[in-house]
Amino acid sequence: MVNEPTAVEAKASDFRFPDAPEEEKYSVCVHCGFCLEVCPTYQAWGDENHSPRGRVYLIKACAEGELPLDESVIDPVFTCLDCRACETVCPSGVQVGALVEEARGQVFFARDAEGKRDPIMRFFLRGVFPRPARLRAIRRLMRFYQRSGLRRLVHATGMLNVLPAQMREMEDVIPDIGRGPAIDVLPETMAPRGETKAAALLFTGCVMDVFFSDVNEATARVLVRNGVEVRVPKDQVCCGALQVHAGDRDMAREMAKRNIEVFERSGADYVAINAAGCGAALKEYPELFRDDPAWRDRAVQFSSRVRDISQLLVEVGFDPPKAELPMTVTYHDACHLCHAQKIRYEPRSLLKSVPGLTLREMPDSDRCCGSAGIYNLTHPAMANELLERKMDDVPAGVEAIVMGNPGCMMQIRLGVKRRNQPLRVMHTVEVLDLAYQREGSR
Repeated sequence: MVNEPTAVEAKASDFRFPDAPEEEKYSVCVHCGFCLEVCPTYQAWGDENHSPRGRVYLIKACAEGELPLDESVIDPVFTCLDCRACETVCPSGVQVGALVEEARGQVFFARDAEGKRDPIMRFFLRGVFPRPARLRAIRRLMRFYQRSGLRRLVHATGMLNVLPAQMREMEDVIPDIGRGPAIDVLPETMAPRGETKAAALLFTGCVMDVFFSDVNEATARVLVRNGVEVRVPKDQVCCGALQVHAGDRDMAREMAKRNIEVFERSGADYVAINAAGCGAALKEYPELFRDDPAWRDRAVQFSSRVRDISQLLVEVGFDPPKAELPMTVTYHDACHLCHAQKIRYEPRSLLKSVPGLTLREMPDSDRCCGSAGIYNLTHPAMANELLERKMDDVPAGVEAIVMGNPGCMMQIRLGVKRRNQPLRVMHTVEVLDLAYQREGSR
């Protein structure tokens, strides 16, 4: 005779690994529905399970043993863009992003325990992004691919056709790879011009330094121009955002520990970051160490010193450019800058300080563009729908779309190419750097 499960056994949660979603996070949701109007997936599908409050309910039900951790929970959790727009409008302060990331962690650990690992994803999460030498090697290979004629050959022979359409298009908008990553090109210490206001560790990142190392160099020039000593430790590593988003929280913790130690040794006042997603991840390091008091205290100290480049310049005081830069631009609010970090005023303040520059506001500028880390590769249909809406919102008559995140820059470069529009895609700090350069050419 088979014994019936007890009530306690029947309620056992499938969230059985460390870092499970916490009751104090999901219990504060009152299901008011304010989040529905800003959630990209709910707007597209009208499915309650693919809304923020729906995801919170599914996570709560799984945590309390009412639902198993199966595809009914996994699919909504992973189709979330983690854009945090819901957090901006939530009157109860539900940390939807943290809940989704913690739930993904449970999926990652469960699949690991069951031997259902994705070898390709695991290779990149653990074998590439945490290892600066391998990132540099990939960068060198990409530079060779672009400059040797191999790229022209690949395009001419149609070899790219073996790749999914989204990856073929993304390959076509990869920026020209420059002379070297900023972490190698820049000196370890750069003295400021004039009075020293502060010292900042420049966090060079992974995607930013592979594809947009020129933005890192511009960031260093702008900081030095505004009285900030720049320190570029060569032993820093990727922030761990991609690992957190994928659920690999153990690897993210190892990377976080490395970066915290590097910052502590640097003696800098701030960590300067120019990538919105990385900045949000760095500021949320304490969440990774919530069950480790010693490291949590160090993470709190670290995260309290992290500043987006626009935030840092406004905080320490920046010199408005003196030369005119006659441009008309619009600004796209990267999700992890405006929703996760609550930074909206500072980038616009920098842009409005440039003489001759006209800023035309973009309707729904804080709606996700569809990049969302690697979401545009894992969920191309939704990413493309969001990109089309974003491009529809670009005001007429602008010459450039400005933003503060490399993922958004790649995604919107794709949108510009698809529509064959003569638009530049620029980082906020590039605009300021260009204005400063024009001062010297007068």
